[in-house]
Amino acid sequence: MKTLDIKQLDTKEEEIADALMAIGISRNVARALSYLQNVDKATSIDLERGASLRQPEVSVAIKQLKVNDWISEQEEKKPGKGRPHKIYSLKIGFNDIISHLEKQQKKSVDNTHKKLERLKELGK
Repeated sequence: MKTLDIKQLDTKEEEIADALMAIGISRNVARALSYLQNVDKATSIDLERGASLRQPEVSVAIKQLKVNDWISEQEEKKPGKGRPHKIYSLKIGFNDIISHLEKQQKKSVDNTHKKLERLKELGK
């Protein structure tokens, strides 16, 4: 029997994931981001086990992270036959991702504020 050394989300990463979920990021993406920000690279199996996600949840998170262009994907050939493993890593720094999310949130708040002001004008 072989022993696997897979990092798990600790209290700090759980708090990061919770904060990301609080600002509207889906649970899957938040947990995957929290895991990836703490490792250099990870396979989907690492994400499943380390971030406590199921395989379909990892796939959904990876798709969303690709849409935002936040991760890079490489294929690594396994010894022997079979499909190559996909290796994921953050393409940009975690602080850059936070800055992007901050801009999105500010834009959303500004948009809501404008709509409220317009409602006040219409209500007169």
